[in-house]
Amino acid sequence: MATDDLERLSAGYRRYLAAIVMFHLAAADEVGIGATDYQALNVLDVDGPMTSGELAQRLALSTGATTRLIDRLEASDVARRVPDPADRRRVMVEATGRMPDGMAEVLGVVREPVSKAFTGLDEHQLEGLATYLATATDAYRAATRELRARP
Repeated sequence: MATDDLERLSAGYRRYLAAIVMFHLAAADEVGIGATDYQALNVLDVDGPMTSGELAQRLALSTGATTRLIDRLEASDVARRVPDPADRRRVMVEATGRMPDGMAEVLGVVREPVSKAFTGLDEHQLEGLATYLATATDAYRAATRELRARP
């Protein structure tokens, strides 16, 4: 691939990431929750129940900040603490399936056009996209852990 093509893709990718971040910040604001609460709901919805320690690690928060976050999520009935079925001494945090008021409408604005983009891809393109997303997710998570581990 030529250098110009790589630069064009890099610029497009950066615009894409910026658009996603700005949309989700605006969505959190629109429904009256903080960006961290919004992200926590996303993590719990996508990855399922986890311990508060796992959630803290995923969000790069202290344990105290995570406890306050979970308290807020429980108060708004979008998450709850439940016993771990494998070890009842442990507590898991899980999404309740309820979204903050107005969230479905806000997300609906982008879900349809993005879904249409995916339906236009063939099986090979979808496989390539899935591979990219998994690889990029791992890279960003590792980089976040490294940044948060710095003194």
